[in-house]
Amino acid sequence: MTIELVITGGTIDKTYNELNGELGFNAAHSQLPKMLEQSRCSIDIHCHELFQIDSLEMDDEHRQSILEYCQHCDSDKILISHGTDTMPETAALLASHINDKTIVLFGAMIPYSIKGSDALFNLGTAISAVQQLAAGCYISMNGQIFDALKVNKNRNLGIFEEKSSE
Repeated sequence: MTIELVITGGTIDKTYNELNGELGFNAAHSQLPKMLEQSRCSIDIHCHELFQIDSLEMDDEHRQSILEYCQHCDSDKILISHGTDTMPETAALLASHINDKTIVLFGAMIPYSIKGSDALFNLGTAISAVQQLAAGCYISMNGQIFDALKVNKNRNLGIFEEKSSE
């Protein structure tokens, strides 16, 4: 089994720029392969970097690129690193178009490069989830797995939670 890891950016992959005091992306490469190595992951995971952007900058064209890549990808097990702010929107799009693959989106509230990050925990949970779940689209955050169509980010608490059924 090969798992496809689609890299799209988000907080998980940001680094601190000491010169200007801002968080941004390292243009040279994603940190996800380093995270897999640090985690001593022995699963066959193929990394493909689509782009590195903050999810607040993600538009319909970006989401369409993610959808098309997932549709044409040979693997039926797909992980997607994604910014947390618009992760539910991307997950909902994927869930409405793909039902024969297992897709798990994950990210982090604190960048991998900063002490106390949740990045490795969320990556590990997502790797386990994509191997065990039935075909469908999910979000893995905060040690939980959510159905892509039944999840919200609670910005006040900084966590993901199941949508209330109102």
